[in-house]
Amino acid sequence: MKIAVVGATGMVGEVMLKVLAERNFIGKNDELILVASERSVGKQIDYNGDMLTVVGLQTAVDMKADIALFSAGGETSLEWAPKFAAAGTTVIDNSSAWRMDPTKKLIVPEINASELTKEDKIIANPNCSTIQMVLVLAPLHKKYNIKRVIVSTYQSITGTGVKAVQQLENEYAGVAGEMAYKYPIHRNAIPQCDSFEENGYTKEEMKLVRETKKILSDNTIAVTATAVRVPIVGGHSEAVNVEFSNDFDVDEVRNILHHTDGVVVQDNNDTYTYPMPMYAQGKDAVFVGRIRRDESQENTLNMWIVADNLRKGAATNTIQIAEYLIAKGLA
Repeated sequence: MKIAVVGATGMVGEVMLKVLAERNFIGKNDELILVASERSVGKQIDYNGDMLTVVGLQTAVDMKADIALFSAGGETSLEWAPKFAAAGTTVIDNSSAWRMDPTKKLIVPEINASELTKEDKIIANPNCSTIQMVLVLAPLHKKYNIKRVIVSTYQSITGTGVKAVQQLENEYAGVAGEMAYKYPIHRNAIPQCDSFEENGYTKEEMKLVRETKKILSDNTIAVTATAVRVPIVGGHSEAVNVEFSNDFDVDEVRNILHHTDGVVVQDNNDTYTYPMPMYAQGKDAVFVGRIRRDESQENTLNMWIVADNLRKGAATNTIQIAEYLIAKGLA
């Protein structure tokens, strides 16, 4: 196989290479193509002891990869994903470019990979905050039928990128530098992730609304979100309130989630066991805890969901889609 990583020099691209190596995705006879913008062409990157040279986008198209893992931003994806697809490459895109396109599949492998066919040449990877939430919601929706979701997120600065990490480090050190945000992030919480839409919600908040319905294939689910940026590096956290059509038993909820692929239940008040981003960092699982009944409303549940946004929220989910395609002979 030929596997291309588009955006290999970026923050998610670097994690993709790490996850590919950890999962032994690239075999001895496979070719890994590292792709980035023109300013990075010619750069050497170490992959498992081999020094690989970064190539440009058109060169990568001409190399006709079997699968291209995209993490290079929406504009690049809109322009180049169709060119890769036209060359016969199956593109798995990590940007927001194709997620809500009705002709493209939006995939979390544990939930809806079975929707994929050989004809799907551009496949969308959901938003990081959406992935961790729906992975927990999906089995509960099957059992109890979700009516409404209220989610508040506490999102890592790594979701913004290298510039945001540098801003926080500068602020820790008391050094003036380039700002990724309009305000300081150290000792702060910024109630804005991405730009605002006309309805007063941010794009990040509306991704949670729209993508949840598409992935769960149910437009009747009501979703409302507030997304907040916090000075955390390890991952995203979410306080999720879910109203069901049917009543539930909390122990049964824990048991369902315990047996859900990709989910780890950390929920023991006696031992102060609950998910935290510092422990989720570098892991592929989605962690859920603080599972409890909302006593203010019937058939309603509260949960706390945490995951490494660069791994399951981006790189790992993308690679899991590729693994599924290969296992099923779809690429």
